[in-house]
Amino acid sequence: MTLIKSISGIRGTIGGTPGEALTPVDTVKFAAAFGTWIKSRKGKKVVIGRDARPSGEMVSQLVAATLQGLGLDVIDLGLSTTPTVEIAVAAEKAGGGIILTASHNPVQWNALKLLNEKGDFISGADGAEVLTIAEAEQFDFASVEKLGSYTVNNSYIEKHIKQILKYKLVDVKAIRKAKFKIAVDAVNSTGGIVVPQLLKALGVKKVVELYCTPNGKFPHNPEPLPEHLTVISKAVKKEKCDLGIVVDPDVDRLALIQEDGKPFGEEYTLVAVADYILSKRKGNTVSNLSSTRALRDVTEKRKGQYNAAAVGEVNVVTKMKETKAVIGGEGNGGIIVPDFHYGRDALIGIALFLTHLAKSKLKVSELRKTYPAYFISKNKIELTPKINVDEVLEKVKGLYASEKINTIDGVKIDFETEKEWVHLRKSNTEPIIRIYAESQNEAKANQLAQRIIQDIKKIIE
Repeated sequence: MTLIKSISGIRGTIGGTPGEALTPVDTVKFAAAFGTWIKSRKGKKVVIGRDARPSGEMVSQLVAATLQGLGLDVIDLGLSTTPTVEIAVAAEKAGGGIILTASHNPVQWNALKLLNEKGDFISGADGAEVLTIAEAEQFDFASVEKLGSYTVNNSYIEKHIKQILKYKLVDVKAIRKAKFKIAVDAVNSTGGIVVPQLLKALGVKKVVELYCTPNGKFPHNPEPLPEHLTVISKAVKKEKCDLGIVVDPDVDRLALIQEDGKPFGEEYTLVAVADYILSKRKGNTVSNLSSTRALRDVTEKRKGQYNAAAVGEVNVVTKMKETKAVIGGEGNGGIIVPDFHYGRDALIGIALFLTHLAKSKLKVSELRKTYPAYFISKNKIELTPKINVDEVLEKVKGLYASEKINTIDGVKIDFETEKEWVHLRKSNTEPIIRIYAESQNEAKANQLAQRIIQDIKKIIE
């Protein structure tokens, strides 16, 4: 059983002993801490929503009742998506929000993901404050006459879609004219409700639905990586679809399948959408340090400036605000369109990609070939208690002192002459060092990763 308490929220496996997993006791404790934090900021309302995993209803009831017990009014969106809850927090002028989802984690997991009054993920400092309140159990529950209210609001998925249709860079007429046939894999979560609905609203001619029943029974590993998407890849070819669309359980990550059944590459979801946006407006872009260099290449070609942020959505959003970026996100298929809202949103990503595809008049595989070709090799080294990670990273940095070094999140080494990089960082959730390396083909990326891994092993020895 696992319980992970971090500045962005709490996540864990369902069942087990309090303090060691996400039990009802832990759920109430952290909901109470977050509610107390909201009250300290004069907040009076909280928006909640959940993905379709089987524990969602139970966790939602515990969270809602706890917040009511603090005297806060709860607006429950029920089955929803992470970006929809983010939009609803701002629209309802709530003090914050809680999304009940463990994102791409397997079905035995659930989590409380915490939002501030803007619908953004709470900052590191705010998250630390919530954890302090939880550990001290500094709760002051309301008397019976001051209990909060509970309201169900099922209107926000429709509102979210309407906002997408109105967004100025989404061209519904062009999408309708293209007469797309699209397959969708929503891993039997809330994407199964919203993605087909969005596609029909955009004028997509035919939608082939795979795993779109929101019962939380994930038919495969819910992380949208190529090795988990074999069924939709075959379906796209068999059904002669123009495109396959895959979302994770809470619909903040978007992966695409080409008409030939091959993955477009989730790193390139952001690249393609950014290219389209930058063709319409000049500006800057941001992604995290572990994302593909292709975004930088596309940005500079369009006369913009690219900036890298530490890993984590809240860090990307902070850097986007600092640099006034017009588009940003993460290489895991997370797209953030700031004048829509500051959150990863697969739905606005779908609409913008389809607009780009329709206007290009290319097949998806042809569009993919218009972008710089890079490959990322993802590796890890298991840690023992004896290993001083900071010391290891410092020594690696010394070995490559002549290269361009970035230390805002672990150590990233840019080999500019070769157009390749390696990023080393200690995981926040596992006892490992993550080693990501990117180069212009798979063999070179793997060679670079292995070179750094050997360097680390020598340092450890």
